[in-house]
Amino acid sequence: MRMSVSRTDLTWRTLYLAGAVSAGVFVVLVLVPVTMLFTAPVPPTDGAGILEYIAEHPGVYLTQLVSFVGLAVPAMVVLAALAVALRQVDKSLALIGGLFGVASEIIALALGSSPQSLHGGLVVLSDAYSKASSAERQSLVSAADALIATTNAVSWAGILTAAAILILSITMLRGDFGRVGAILGIVTGLLGIVSEALRPLMGVSYTVYGLLLPTWFGIVGWKLLRMHVQTRSVS
Repeated sequence: MRMSVSRTDLTWRTLYLAGAVSAGVFVVLVLVPVTMLFTAPVPPTDGAGILEYIAEHPGVYLTQLVSFVGLAVPAMVVLAALAVALRQVDKSLALIGGLFGVASEIIALALGSSPQSLHGGLVVLSDAYSKASSAERQSLVSAADALIATTNAVSWAGILTAAAILILSITMLRGDFGRVGAILGIVTGLLGIVSEALRPLMGVSYTVYGLLLPTWFGIVGWKLLRMHVQTRSVS
C-alpha cells in the first residue's frame, strides 16, 4: 500500500531517512548479542559468578553490554520519526506515543544497564575483584549482587517502550502505514508490557518479545525509508 506524502513532509525528509537507518542499526544491535547468547556462555546471575565471568569473557560481556544499552539511541530516533510520520493520522496519539518512546530510551540510557546482569559497574568491580585479596573479595561480591538485583529488576524504561510501540501501532492501524506492521506492533506492545512488568517471572518466554522487537523495528524502518523516497518524488 502506498503511503500518502504531502509537501509538508518535505521538511521531515531527513528525519525519515534517519529513522530508517536507525531501524537497521537497532536490528543489528539486537541480533549480534542475541546470536552470542547461543554461541557464548550466558552471564551468571550471582555476584561471584558474574565477576569471574567478566574476567574470563571481557569481549563477549562488553559487546552485549554496549549493544543492549546502546540500542536505546537508534530506538529513540525510530520512535520519534514514526510519531512525526503518524501526526496526520492522529496528532494526539502520535505525540503521546512519541513522548513515551523518547522518554523510555532516555531512561534506559541513564540507567546504563540491561538484563541479564549487564551493567558497566560490574566491569569495574570485576577488575578490582581479580586483584583483590580473599578478604576484600566478599565486599566486592556483595556490591555485585546489589547491582545485579537492580539491573534484573522491573524497569519502567522497558514498560514505556512497549507502551509507545502499542500506541504508535494503534495509530498505524488507523492510517495507511500497513496492517501487518500495525498488528505486529500491537501484539509486540501488549506482550512487551506484560513481559517487562513480569520480567523476573518470564524466564525464556521473554525471548519471544525480544525477537518481535527487531522484526517490528525492521518493518517500521522500511516504511520510513519509503516515505523518504516518496518525499523526493514530491519535491
